[in-house]
Amino acid sequence: MSAVSPLRYQLKRPVFFVGFMGAGKTSVARRLARDCGVASVDMDTYLERREGKTVKEIFDEGGESLFRTIETNVLKEITTKPPMLISCGGGVVTREENRAILKEAGFVIFLKITVEEAAARIHNKESRPLFNNLESARQRNKERLPLYEEVADVVINTAGKSTPKIAFEIQRLLEKEGLLCPQQR
Repeated sequence: MSAVSPLRYQLKRPVFFVGFMGAGKTSVARRLARDCGVASVDMDTYLERREGKTVKEIFDEGGESLFRTIETNVLKEITTKPPMLISCGGGVVTREENRAILKEAGFVIFLKITVEEAAARIHNKESRPLFNNLESARQRNKERLPLYEEVADVVINTAGKSTPKIAFEIQRLLEKEGLLCPQQR
C-alpha cells in the first residue's frame, strides 16, 4: 500500500488565535500549520526576535505600556504579510486599536480556558510576567473575557481537549468558512 501525501492548504485570510495565557494558542497554531502545510507565527516570539529582548526584559525595562506599544507595531507588521496562523499574546485585546486590527484584518478564534486549567498547563510561570499569582490571574482573565468575546468570530472551549483534537476542530471550521482551502500539488 502506498503512502498518500498529506493535502496542502492555502489560507485566504490571516487567522488570529486569542485567549488567556495557557489556552494553547501557540501549540494549536503550530499543530494546525504542520497538519495543513501553512505558515504560523507566535507574536511574542516574533516580537522577541525583532526587539532582541525577551518579553520579560521589555516589561522590566519599560513596563506593560512599552510592551503593548511594541506589540501593536508587531501586529500591524504581521498583517502586511501573506495570510498565516497567528498566535497572539494573551493581552493583545487590551488595546482598542489592536481589537480593531484583529477584527478588520482576519478571522479571530478565541480559545477559552479557565485560569485553573491554564495554571496547570503553564510550567514556567517566571516567563509569564502577568501570571504572578492565581488570584491576580483570575482577575485579569475576568477583565479580558469580554474583550476576547468582542473580537472573536468563533469561540472554542479547550477544557479537557488535546492539542490535536482542537487543531482538527479548527481545521474543519476553517474549511467550512472557506478560509482554509485544499490545494492541488
